[in-house]
Amino acid sequence: MEYPELAVRTKGFTAGQPRAVSVSSDGARVIFLRSAGPEDTTDQLWVFDVATATERLVCDPAALAADPLRRDRPGDVPEAERALRERMRLSASGIGSYATDPAGRVAAFALGGTLMVADLVTGEAAPHPTAGPVIDPRPDPTGRRVGYVCRGALHALDLIRGEDALLAAEADNDEVTWGLAEFIGAEEFGRFRGYWWSPDGTTVLAARVDNSRVQRWHLYDPALPAEPPRAIAYPAAGTPNAEVTLHLLDLDGGWVDVHWDRETYPYLVSVSWSEVGGPLVTVLRRLQQHGLVLAVDPRTGETQVHAELADPRWVEPVSGSPCYLSDGRVLIGGELAHDGYDARCLFADGGLLTPASLYVRRVCGRLGPDLLVEATDGEPSEQHLYRVETRSAAATVEVHRLTPDPGWHVGHSGGETLAVGALSLDRPGTQWTVYSGGTEVGRLRSTAATPPYAPRPALERVTDRRLPTGVLYPTTHVAGRRLPVLVDIYGGPGHQEVVAARAYWLERQWWADAGFAVVVIDNRGTPGVAPSFEKVIHRRLADIILTDQVDALDALADKHSDLDLTRVAIRGWSFGGWLAALGVLRRPDIYRCAIAGAPVTDWTLYDTAYTERYLGLPGDAGDIYTHNSLLEAAAEPVLANDDVRPILVIHGMVDDNVVSAHSMRLSAALLGAGRPHSMIPLPGATHMAAGGLAQRLLRLELDFLRQHLSSI
Repeated sequence: MEYPELAVRTKGFTAGQPRAVSVSSDGARVIFLRSAGPEDTTDQLWVFDVATATERLVCDPAALAADPLRRDRPGDVPEAERALRERMRLSASGIGSYATDPAGRVAAFALGGTLMVADLVTGEAAPHPTAGPVIDPRPDPTGRRVGYVCRGALHALDLIRGEDALLAAEADNDEVTWGLAEFIGAEEFGRFRGYWWSPDGTTVLAARVDNSRVQRWHLYDPALPAEPPRAIAYPAAGTPNAEVTLHLLDLDGGWVDVHWDRETYPYLVSVSWSEVGGPLVTVLRRLQQHGLVLAVDPRTGETQVHAELADPRWVEPVSGSPCYLSDGRVLIGGELAHDGYDARCLFADGGLLTPASLYVRRVCGRLGPDLLVEATDGEPSEQHLYRVETRSAAATVEVHRLTPDPGWHVGHSGGETLAVGALSLDRPGTQWTVYSGGTEVGRLRSTAATPPYAPRPALERVTDRRLPTGVLYPTTHVAGRRLPVLVDIYGGPGHQEVVAARAYWLERQWWADAGFAVVVIDNRGTPGVAPSFEKVIHRRLADIILTDQVDALDALADKHSDLDLTRVAIRGWSFGGWLAALGVLRRPDIYRCAIAGAPVTDWTLYDTAYTERYLGLPGDAGDIYTHNSLLEAAAEPVLANDDVRPILVIHGMVDDNVVSAHSMRLSAALLGAGRPHSMIPLPGATHMAAGGLAQRLLRLELDFLRQHLSSI
């Protein structure tokens, strides 16, 4: 069996691998999800007991199929949960996600709309009756109650008494939901939840989302003509957003509104609520060049500005902040961009906690009184874990790297227990190791399949901009043999492709062994280097990014003489699809053909927060939108001496992120101008193209590239 088929059967070699790892606040338990084997995609709930270094299966969804309280079959997922999984990019069946109380004694999750509650100490799990299909269940900090959302209403179920309290609902108003994140909050700010328990479990801070002013688009799968179109509230650039408000709800029926200038600061970016202080909320202006960190009085709902966030391009918050430190100071992640500094740092009440050399990516937990932080120090292809001391009396910054080996590391912690997920070029998958007090206790078992490749890309930085790049050759490549080049890219903000982890290069090794030199380039605009590196693309997406791609390719050809730049193809998905099509339309002298998957072709069709962050408002920057659109270049008439390069366009018909209208409009423009292209519509597919569709396309894509590169 070859790579594409193996990748389909093993979910890209991730089935059977631990994921969604968390640690109880006392460090006694590590909780995680893992399927039963390398071809089983149904995730189960597991607990690793730190004291005994043993694993326990807590819940197997397959074993619960016959339970009378189950609302649906295990594979059935309510529409609202499907939407949440799409925002979270979850494709696993079984338990998609779970939530625990801070002590890690109780876990709650939904299975086919049924509320499941697990006692993580005893290992027992059972369904509980609810008002209807359950979305995003979350235990309160005491472990006595579980909040959940059902049909847009927020509930709290008392597990001891069996009483179900309706906390907030809008009768006969489908436009309003309580306790769920709006599309923009989840898709663009990574805020996947819409309610937060108070530390004592007596109050809920809940988001009310009113979508009544958001325009309606209709998704229709032409492969199912009997099915009616599905209406979605999609806030495209320049159009109204959902109205998001916050409210404090007591279990006894009390209600307090949270007050801030929502007209000026409409985006709710993050919320935290700990035992140290009341809620902390981050809000941003629509163009995201200014924001506020607000401290909320939980008695009155009044807010006080704790800090201002400002940047002439856009504010980029650090995940996991703001939050209270144990001594009452407020931790805020931000950028240090003055006096020669160009860094992403952590501050506590204005005092610097991390050195300017450290590029902070995420605050991921606590180790005793200190912080656990994911960050990069100089090499953007690697990420490491650091222990950051938070003593207010410290005269100097104290930061200790915890992961000595090269690679990409993620972490979760509680008490003095640390769970480290390590990815590297030296081994497949993610290896999870549990430490207690700095001593290794054990590892989370993985039953994932071993990939057929052990790729070793050449990672290097090129040009005067020191752009991160990787070059991957066929396994049996002999120096001196010239190879066609496949540029496999994403290139957009918030995501890197040049990563020192084998998983990023498995599929690319298949492409290389098919006869290509695979080139990957992280242009300016991608994270991991410095704020100035990321933000130079502001209102100049196409020019900066395409220039970097071309310049890096030229620089790599000077170092790698086997790259044949007369035969270059470019391939990408989503933002990468836009960049691939942009390459052949604007630089046909470089790129001979392109594969554009789910491309953003017209930025007026993409969402508000993402598009306006980088391009501004359409009404104020119409020429910028036109310049960065693919449609104008695609519609240019073809002249006799023009280089016209073919494009293969692929798009899911029910994609609710980059809707299929993008590719339809691109195809129409290309057809009208007489430009060669092919299109593969994917019935029933979303933006993730899940279910093995992506791997099943590989051979079709390979045929396309061979057809159009072999004739050169």
